Amino acid sequence: MDKIKISTAQFEHKNADKAYNLSVIESLTKKASAEGSNVIAFHECSITGYTFARHLSKEQMLDLAELIPSGESILKLIEIAKNNNIVILAGLFEKDEDENLFKTYICVDKNGLVAKFRKLHPFINPHLTAGNSYCVFDLLGWKCGILICYDNNIIENVRATKLLGADIIFMPHATMCTPSPRPGAGFVDPKLWQNREADPTSLRLEFDGMKGRAWLMKWLPARAYDNGIYVIFSNPIGMDDDQLKNGCSMVIDPFGDILAECRPFDDSFVTATITPEKLVQAGGNRYIKARRPDLYSDIIGQAHNSVQKVVWLNTDEEK
Repeated sequence: MDKIKISTAQFEHKNADKAYNLSVIESLTKKASAEGSNVIAFHECSITGYTFARHLSKEQMLDLAELIPSGESILKLIEIAKNNNIVILAGLFEKDEDENLFKTYICVDKNGLVAKFRKLHPFINPHLTAGNSYCVFDLLGWKCGILICYDNNIIENVRATKLLGADIIFMPHATMCTPSPRPGAGFVDPKLWQNREADPTSLRLEFDGMKGRAWLMKWLPARAYDNGIYVIFSNPIGMDDDQLKNGCSMVIDPFGDILAECRPFDDSFVTATITPEKLVQAGGNRYIKARRPDLYSDIIGQAHNSVQKVVWLNTDEEK
């Protein structure tokens, strides 16, 4: 494997405005390519917008969603990749020929669709169908995987993707700054975003505290470290419907160290060089080889009733 340069982006998307969102994706992609990046990744539902979909009917979701790979947005993404000679990863809502709906993340290059992954634990809209398979694919000589947002909170998903061969896992999110039983969690006041130029300090304190980045640092580097993988984390910045998101898109290496991170409040990206040496140097490589599945394969694999509760999603109804 040769070293490659991967960029991860953050931007403030607009609800259901695919043309606008794709224009931002195109602009950031062009800049990343000009700086020598081989790959650029965007956040969960970066093409369509995200949180507003909790209010949509199935008919509205079907109007918003697209067939893959024939959808207009996918074709535009491939065009952007071709024009800039770069690989692009981005998210949207997908529909199939039977009108099933999925939360999907795709990878395209100048030749077309490279990979497609359907979120295993979708929840933003009740009409979404859960994906039922992992995704590992070849990209520029590397084995890569995709897990979307909540998928990464279930640690078995990350380990399974690694065991299937992935050395890089793209982790697109639309996360942080939402209520939770954990101490310090909660929404961030949108007024702080509106006043960010006059008072950046107050907003940064909220974004970097337990509502945002401090929570992320409790677990995201551990996913990279424990599995000996590169993590490409992408997240929106700014207003996501009526909720504020804090960006922090970053690249984490197999040691759990942050190689690059988006820190401004603007639409932006950062780039890191991915090298193969760290894959064997990091502790995760040794830990995976030292596993004793004879002790716990039956424990981990036993059947159970899967319950997924998202506290913030039902906040209004629970008041």
